[in-house]
Amino acid sequence: MNEKIRHLLGQMAALEEDLRSALHEEENSIFFNIKEKRVEFEESVKQTHRRLRTGFFHWLVTYRPQNLITGPIIYAMIVPLLLLDLCVSIYQATCFPIYRIGKVKRKDYIVFDRQQLEYLNFIEKFHCSYCAYANGLIAYASEIVARTEKYFCPIKHARKVLGTHGHYSHFLDYGDPVEYEARLEAFRISLAKRE
Repeated sequence: MNEKIRHLLGQMAALEEDLRSALHEEENSIFFNIKEKRVEFEESVKQTHRRLRTGFFHWLVTYRPQNLITGPIIYAMIVPLLLLDLCVSIYQATCFPIYRIGKVKRKDYIVFDRQQLEYLNFIEKFHCSYCAYANGLIAYASEIVARTEKYFCPIKHARKVLGTHGHYSHFLDYGDPVEYEARLEAFRISLAKRE
């Protein structure tokens, strides 16, 4: 990877982190405070949330019928999701210590905090929990696989790939054999430092 690309990637990473921090600060200063695992709203905000909550029967009558019809299909996906969760967790617990790869923390990816929103009824909170679990699990599994790829084969593809993980931009260029083994070992050492 040439120096210009390395510099641009560093700038992009710094800007993404600045944006994440700025968005988080704005959210916290306007709406809520986080104390440990609990989100706390000002009392006036809580009252507004409660007033805006749609009751269950009104929600059921006004809800889109296609959503109710497809609900069983959507929620049947919990079976493969749970299996994926079990498999990647076992894989990480058994293999990462052997490879000396820092473990991925589930709590950084699977976050259940939407249940604390007073403007959601219990069905909407259930939907939000399912989506938080499914999307968080996919991100968690993706990071586990990304660290595995970085350990075994940190080489970019010849073709453009959409949806690459955060490690991919630092991978070795396709077809560049110069000091491959030494550079591969450097990737492995960098993974051991993560935890």
